[in-house]
Amino acid sequence: MIPPRESGPTLLTARWLIGHDKGRHQILERGQIVIDGDRVVFVGYDFPGEVARRMDFGEAVIAPGFVDLDALSDLDTTILGFDNGPAAKKGRVWPRSYIERGPYEMYSAEELAFQKRFAFAQLIRNGITTALPIASLFYREWGETVAEFEAAASAAEALGLRVYLGPAFRSGGQVVEADGSIGTVFDEPRGLQGLDDAIAFCRRHEGRAGGLVRTMLAPDRIETCTPELLRRSAAAAAELDVPIRLHCCQSTTELAIVRRLHERTPPEWLRDLDFLSERALLPHAAHVSGDDLAIIRDGGAAVVHCPLVAARHGGAVRSFTSYKAMGQRIGLGTDTWPPDMILNMQLGVMLCRVVEDRGIEGCRSEDYFDAATIGGADALRRPDLGRLEPGAKADIAVIDLSRTLQTPDPIQSLMTGPTGRDVTTVFIDGRMVMHEGRIPVFDESRAFARAQAQFDGVIARYPERTLGHPPVEQIFSSSYPRLARDG
Repeated sequence: MIPPRESGPTLLTARWLIGHDKGRHQILERGQIVIDGDRVVFVGYDFPGEVARRMDFGEAVIAPGFVDLDALSDLDTTILGFDNGPAAKKGRVWPRSYIERGPYEMYSAEELAFQKRFAFAQLIRNGITTALPIASLFYREWGETVAEFEAAASAAEALGLRVYLGPAFRSGGQVVEADGSIGTVFDEPRGLQGLDDAIAFCRRHEGRAGGLVRTMLAPDRIETCTPELLRRSAAAAAELDVPIRLHCCQSTTELAIVRRLHERTPPEWLRDLDFLSERALLPHAAHVSGDDLAIIRDGGAAVVHCPLVAARHGGAVRSFTSYKAMGQRIGLGTDTWPPDMILNMQLGVMLCRVVEDRGIEGCRSEDYFDAATIGGADALRRPDLGRLEPGAKADIAVIDLSRTLQTPDPIQSLMTGPTGRDVTTVFIDGRMVMHEGRIPVFDESRAFARAQAQFDGVIARYPERTLGHPPVEQIFSSSYPRLARDG
C-alpha cells in the first residue's frame, strides 16, 4: 500500500530553498515552497493562499530529491574488493570450475526480496527520490528474476519510492581459466529468454502505483551481451518507449573483450548495432578513446557518472567538465554502499579538480548538483523531476545543515560538510515518506541485523566461485593481525 498523502496544501520553509526558474536552479533564502497533492504549486515568498499545515525545518536546505540512475539495490559486494584484488583471483570473476559445477543462486527468493526493500529504504534515507536499481550478478545463477522484481515493485510501492524497474539479463559472462586468463562464456538463448521476460514485466508494471513504478530494460554489461541481444533490446526499448541501461566503457578488461570479439570499441559497436538513442543510459563511460564520446553524444545517449565507486577502484572520468563542455548529457549514479549521493557529489567535484589540474576552476559545486537532479531527470526525459517549480512533482529532500560549518552558499555547504545521513525529511510524489530520519514502514535496526547476516552468508560461500577455491581468509586480506579469544 502506498503511503498516504496529507490533504490540502502544505507549506515548507527553511533557511535555504533550491527553487528552479527559466531552466536553472536558484537559491531562495527563507523561501517558501507549497505542495498540494503530488505537485509543487508555489515557490517564492509570501504565499497568498491558505494552507492546511506549515513545516519549518530551520537551518536546513530544501532541495529537489536526487535522481539516481544506477542505484544500489542489493548488499554491495564491490566493497569486498576495496583492498582485495585482482578481481579474477578474489571471486569477482567466475572460475571455469564453478561454471562447470553449475552456478546457483546464493540468496533465496525471500532474501532477494528483503534486500530490495532494505536497499530501497537506504536510498530514501539518503534523499534519493527516483532510482533505477542496479545489483551484482556475480552471486546469481545467471540474471535477475521476474519474481524478485515483482517483489521489488511491491517494496517500492510500500515505501513510496519512485523507481524504474526491470530484471537484468545477459547472454554471457566473464570466466577465469585455471591459468589466470580471462575469457567469455555465452548462452544466447538464455539471454533472449531473459529479454522476453523483461519485456513482459514492463508490459505488466509500467505505470503501477499511480505512476510511481515505471519500467526499464537492463541488459547487464556490454561484454556480457551478444549482438542479437543488444539489437532486440534496443528495438524493444523503442517499442515500449522505456529507458535502456547498459554498463559500457567500464574497464580495460571489457575493452579488450569487445575489441577481441567485435574489432571495435564499445561505443563504435553500439553505434553499428543502432543501440544508441535518447533512451540509452550508459554507466560508466570512463574508458574512452578516439571518437567514443562523440559517438555516445551524437547517438543521444546519456552517461551515468559514478564517481564514488570508480574512485574506490582507482578510476575517474577524464573529465566530467570536458564531457559537459562537448555537450554530453550526464546524470549520476551511486552504484555502491553507502548510496550516499551527497558523498558521491563531493568526491566527484574533488576528482574532477584533480583530473582537470586547474584547481577550483576545474569544476564547481553546482555542476555536480545539476547532474544529481536535472541531469538525471533529463536523461529519463522527465522535465517534472529534479527541480522545484510549479507543476513539477513534489519530490523533495530536506538536508540538515545545523551540524556543519555553513558557507554563504548552501550548495557549496553540501559539498564541504554533510553526508546522506543529514537528510532528515523526504517527500516523494507529495507523500512524506521519511520524517526526522525515520521511515514509518521500515524498522532500521532489525533490517540492518538481517542484512549483515545475509551478507556474512555470501562471504562464507565466496570460495566456491573463486579461482582455486582458497579459504575465505585468503580471499579477503586483513588490515592488521587479527586476534581471537581462545576457548
